Amino acid sequence: MEVEELHLAGAKLIRPKLFRDARGFFLETYSEPRYRSAGIEAHFVQDNHSRSAQGTLRGLHYQSSPGQAKLLRVSSGRIFDVIVDIRRESPTFGKWHGLYLDAEEHHQLFIPVGFAHGFCVVSELAEVLYKVSTPYDAATECAIRWNDPELGVEWPDASPLLSARDQSSESFADFKARLGSNP
Repeated sequence: MEVEELHLAGAKLIRPKLFRDARGFFLETYSEPRYRSAGIEAHFVQDNHSRSAQGTLRGLHYQSSPGQAKLLRVSSGRIFDVIVDIRRESPTFGKWHGLYLDAEEHHQLFIPVGFAHGFCVVSELAEVLYKVSTPYDAATECAIRWNDPELGVEWPDASPLLSARDQSSESFADFKARLGSNP
């Protein structure tokens, strides 16, 4: 596998070895020793699977405490995936990175603790599979507004399908104000 360090420290794009022939393909989607040797030391405790229709946008989500690392891949369809660095002490705090992930290339995205994450479905349907380093906890579930002008994420769909929660997420300014009051 090839691992590319992204410009937001700790985030990585993984290109697994893909073996194709007339029958189809095979790839190894996770091997703890191999991923550890590539600098991905998160211990994953839960697998999640979402299926979404074209135009659906999920995000920008994060778990407040203890945080949650993710290893994400697309098993069907295509998405535009976005991560935002929300680590107060990071030199890239408030910066975002977006990339397309699909079921043809099979690339994976490693998202360390301290990032908000979201994606927009650009194919008819998309199925997203991801491992997380801490179990889901509704009490620590948070979201930053997907179209916050301060972040300036360039989404491929200006009028996406959103959940009620994502429609009422907090602004990045409110998020920063909370950080300032909670050292």
